[in-house]
Amino acid sequence: MIARYTLPEMGSIWTDDFKLNTWLKIEILACEARYQAGEIPKNDLDIIKQKAKFDTKRVLEIEETTKHDVIAFLTNVAEHVGEPSRHIHYGMTSSDILDTTLSVQMKNAGEILLKKLHELKKVLKNRAIEFKYTVCVGRSHGIHAEPTTMGLKLALWYEECKRNITRLEKSINTISVGKISGAVGTFEHLSPKVEEYVCTKLNLIPAPVSTQIIQRDRHSEFLNTLAIIGTSLEKIALEVRHLQKTEVLEAEEYFSKGQKGSSAMPHKRNPVISERIAGIARIIRANALAGMENIPLWHERDISHSSTERVIIPDSCIALDYILSQTIKLIQNLIVYPENMKKNLHLTRGLVFSQSVLLALVNKGLSREDSYKLVQDCAMVVWNDQNKNLKDELSSSAEVKKHLSQEEINFIFDNKKMLSNVDFIFSRTVDLE
Repeated sequence: MIARYTLPEMGSIWTDDFKLNTWLKIEILACEARYQAGEIPKNDLDIIKQKAKFDTKRVLEIEETTKHDVIAFLTNVAEHVGEPSRHIHYGMTSSDILDTTLSVQMKNAGEILLKKLHELKKVLKNRAIEFKYTVCVGRSHGIHAEPTTMGLKLALWYEECKRNITRLEKSINTISVGKISGAVGTFEHLSPKVEEYVCTKLNLIPAPVSTQIIQRDRHSEFLNTLAIIGTSLEKIALEVRHLQKTEVLEAEEYFSKGQKGSSAMPHKRNPVISERIAGIARIIRANALAGMENIPLWHERDISHSSTERVIIPDSCIALDYILSQTIKLIQNLIVYPENMKKNLHLTRGLVFSQSVLLALVNKGLSREDSYKLVQDCAMVVWNDQNKNLKDELSSSAEVKKHLSQEEINFIFDNKKMLSNVDFIFSRTVDLE
């Protein structure tokens, strides 16, 4: 399902055709650079540029014998070019085209992901503004804490999305390097000008130092960035899953006409998109770990990284592309229930105002310890008896009334004062753009 969903854009980057076309482009560019250096006759270059091509099926057929993908590719290209093919791949090693192509693929994939992150950022901003003053209870440890707003939840995700954009931009820059420097990176048989020419044409920069390969800390940074982004999406999805619980129901995923939630229970409306996002984020994180394992290699290289990268890099890019699209839809279509939020806010019958009472008593000159005990004594009565509320307990407490008037108690239980800094918080994030 994921591959089908993303093939028009992301999936096509990871096809054999895209890969082999990029290999061919690199080989021709290297020949152009060597021609400019006077190392290839113009007639030979013209023949190479005119005739150089490949057939994917034929390459795979040759590889059955050679057991080497690059040699199979070069053999097939030589079948089309003829004698001038002797100039192709001159002084190069397989990783010159493999790693440079992988950088092209990761750069293109990263730019697609970056575009979707900007879409998500816009959606989060719009919905944060929409629910800026929609009061709901804040929770810590899963227990009611103090009031907040749905807009602040969305503003939090918006700000994190901005950081993810910065992270991805940096990691795209980190991976946008190529190398055409030979078997151990020493330019033994090639001029560095060849590498510079090829990289410039591909919108890459030459790796300042390489061995037979581009160093894998670059790839690991990219994969870990994807993992962080995926985990941020899971963070959003996890909150939606909680808010959609039957006992909470402050928000829920859009449920389309004809959609079914359960094969057994017709009433079910499950947070399936959020659960899907959470599950796929785990795959992306696991792939990032494998990417870190690829950093230490034997000497100037071994190929223990290669087999894993053929799986983890395409899969992570495709998977993140998918769950980004799903998260955009999730937030765009999220159904919010302000009345349920108000109802849940009052479930604990005023206990969410306990800190305000505590501080009011401190401001009257009581020690923090004495204030805490006084408020907690009243709060525990309310906690244990669902027929009681904190405001009434405080109002009937002779000790509390020594320090707080009824008017002061009433003021404490006013929601409006608790939201006095919402505009300030928005001014530092959402309202800045």
